[in-house]
Amino acid sequence: MTLSHSTEKPFAKDLSYLLSTEARSRNESPLKSAFKYYSQPDLVFLGGGLPLATYFPFNKVVAETALPPFQNGIGYVPTTKAETNVVKIEKRLDPNSDVKDIPLARSLQYGFTEGQPELVAFLKEHTQLVTNIPYQDWTLMANTGSTQAWDNVLRNFCNKGDSVLVEEFTFSSALEAANAQSLHTIPVKMDGFGIIPEELAKLLDSWNPDTPKPKLIYIIPTGQNPTGSSLSYERRKEIYKIIQKHDLILIEDEPYYFLQMDVYTRDLQKREQQRNMTVSHEEFINSLIPTFLSLDVDGRVIRFDSASKTLAPGSRLGWFIGQKRLLERFIRIQEVSAQAPCGFTSSIINGTLQRWGQKGFLDWLIGIRKVYSHNRNVTIDALNDYMPLEVVDFIPPIAGMFFTFNIDATKHPKFASEFNSEPLKVENAIYERALKQGCLMIPGSWFVSKGNTSPPQRYILDNDVQNPKIFFRGTYAAVPMDELVKGIKRFAEAIKLEFEL
Repeated sequence: MTLSHSTEKPFAKDLSYLLSTEARSRNESPLKSAFKYYSQPDLVFLGGGLPLATYFPFNKVVAETALPPFQNGIGYVPTTKAETNVVKIEKRLDPNSDVKDIPLARSLQYGFTEGQPELVAFLKEHTQLVTNIPYQDWTLMANTGSTQAWDNVLRNFCNKGDSVLVEEFTFSSALEAANAQSLHTIPVKMDGFGIIPEELAKLLDSWNPDTPKPKLIYIIPTGQNPTGSSLSYERRKEIYKIIQKHDLILIEDEPYYFLQMDVYTRDLQKREQQRNMTVSHEEFINSLIPTFLSLDVDGRVIRFDSASKTLAPGSRLGWFIGQKRLLERFIRIQEVSAQAPCGFTSSIINGTLQRWGQKGFLDWLIGIRKVYSHNRNVTIDALNDYMPLEVVDFIPPIAGMFFTFNIDATKHPKFASEFNSEPLKVENAIYERALKQGCLMIPGSWFVSKGNTSPPQRYILDNDVQNPKIFFRGTYAAVPMDELVKGIKRFAEAIKLEFEL
């Protein structure tokens, strides 16, 4: 595989003036600076509280996975040694091995703040394969997942009372993290295909001059949580131009990026062709919507990637990608907080990926996409089959693991009388009824951003006046397909009972 030559590209723009007071005040940890000398030959290292590896009770870690190209499909459990990929990490590695493993003796110590070098190198190469970053001084550092990454971003760019732009409906934990730091989360209007660029431009162009403009916009571009929407390449280009104009940092949270799929069809013959089609690595990469990183000529995008949705959420492994000058501040904050990603995780995931290789990892991602495409198809079939379409509508997702459906609250027979024309009362009634029917999905109101500035910005969101349409979010990732269909059927029955259909 040919890698892009980053040395032929320009440098990123210096955006360090957008850093927070806290970020500017951080210095390199003196203790951490000494660790660069650890393991240096002919140096007696007495500077850190690192116990001898012989004191660790763990002698080796062994994990088994399937072997690329995963011809029996994702989810197949290998039954023979010939089908099994064994990852065995020991305290001291075989010096004759050509696999770039992380010695257990090293990974179980206080580790590299940026992540273990072998793993970081693999992920950088992976990034070069799937994303053409237009500037050369970009880098990558590991973290303990996107939740930690978002907290670090807020602390590095925001001061108390600042505003942060977010999607009108977004990941509730992201909102809570901002609220806990006394920040205002300002919603940008969405439709069924993500943020509306014209609405973003209108918001920023009409910003109250008495209120400091935000420095950050947080977007989940692909398979958005909660809506399941995905931004088109055209919208991404428009949004990037707007953030350039208004000098913002864009946080691209992409845990679902590789879960992109074909447009939904109910044509069974076409589906079977899609499932059985052999896709080359190049075709797979070219089929992905280009990232914001690929548009980032300034170095104003910080991307979150994660192993949570492609390998395992319990691994608590993610990584930042962005310009070196800004990510250096993330090293400083990580030195005195999480310190480094988990050593066990780093050894096992690195060992797996090194044995798979870049091609094997792409094989895995192609397999994951096929699984989620099938799950999405089963989900949309069930919605079409069981939901009362006279009050329910939906857009089939083209990425991710979530689906949503809208319900017209005004068609509830008690909307004006018992519910006083308040859609959220209908939402709660459906939620309670569905629980009695034996299915739980999450109400859309749990994801609403209600932030405002003081004094307020001039731009007013349509959802400041209650929208008569409510929605619920479900997932096709959590249960087997027969259980999924059963759950959708039960929820549909709850809506029918509630609306007296």
